[in-house]
Amino acid sequence: MKHKIKHFYYDASQAQSQAVSQFKSLTAKTHIPSSVPKITHYREGKSALYLTQKQGAAFKPCASLNPEYVCCNVQVLDAVSNCPYDCSYCFLQNYLNNGTLQVTADVDAMIEEVRTKTALQPWRFFRIGTWELGDSLALEPLTGTSAQLIKAFAGMKNALLELRTKSDYVDNLLDIDHQQRTVVSWTVNPQTIIKREEFRTASMAARLSAMQQVEKAGYLIALHFDPMLLFEGWEADYQALVKDIFTHISSQSVVWISIGSLRFNPEMKRTIEQNFPGSRLTTAEMIAGPDGKMRYVKPKRVEMYQHLYQTIQSCLPSDDKPFVYLCMERWDMWDKVLGYHPHSIGHLDYLMVRSLAQRFPGLVHQNPDLALYDIAFPN
Repeated sequence: MKHKIKHFYYDASQAQSQAVSQFKSLTAKTHIPSSVPKITHYREGKSALYLTQKQGAAFKPCASLNPEYVCCNVQVLDAVSNCPYDCSYCFLQNYLNNGTLQVTADVDAMIEEVRTKTALQPWRFFRIGTWELGDSLALEPLTGTSAQLIKAFAGMKNALLELRTKSDYVDNLLDIDHQQRTVVSWTVNPQTIIKREEFRTASMAARLSAMQQVEKAGYLIALHFDPMLLFEGWEADYQALVKDIFTHISSQSVVWISIGSLRFNPEMKRTIEQNFPGSRLTTAEMIAGPDGKMRYVKPKRVEMYQHLYQTIQSCLPSDDKPFVYLCMERWDMWDKVLGYHPHSIGHLDYLMVRSLAQRFPGLVHQNPDLALYDIAFPN
């Protein structure tokens, strides 16, 4: 079901854009403001959508990039800001000062920026996501902007688009000539967690069905077990989830799998408790990491990650494994869980590109050179 928008705004410069045209048939009240409508309460903002022009640099490094951790060096494209879903652990609750849903309708301008900046490093293969400040596909039935991005990325030699979602909105994507230049990825959790903490999102069954549809359409897939959450029976539920996923899709279609756990700034604890009084998220034992964010204590994270990683490995063929990595963890955690650690941020970027080159011939425009990645992105 499409998300219901009560108020629809668009920048006058985008009046002729495809996204605005797609909204012509909606019954939402329409405004053409001179500036972004500011709705301070994040829940109220979920019913208001603003289609905007590109403002400033939209293509940049992930904001979570931190030399204190092993980061994957993914780049982000600010195509969407805020999310219609209502996940209890979402950092957007106390991160943005405007709750209005915003989508950049000026897709051509974003693409031009990507082409210009990727041309500066022709040796590099860029992984680019639109999910940093919102769900990549939650508003796709209303705007169609992700479909436009897919078509544009199909012609790029050294870039791969990642659309990350908790939705099942893939109908717009299925008939596009994507040239395997787009990864459709899902945040995955047991249905127990989806029901309890990920409100308004698609069920796990619906997500699995959507995965099957994009796999049939030839898309690459990624899986994000992030955030993993502690709850009674988590071991069995995560084990069942992994097995369920790989009975629905082939591991040969999966490019990478990330593993991470609940983390948030200390001040967000109170926000979660106020916005989600029935949530149990904040009752677990947690400790502040080097970045100041609260995390489960290290022994518990090791236990969680090892259990999930071993389950994943047991479901994968020995000769064609997707690349598995930890998100926002330090080198010692990699050693305990994966048995090794990249020696730099650039090294992890290189390893992920090398995996793509080896598993999907023709996808990467040239064999990655570790020396170049290391020099450009040392720790």
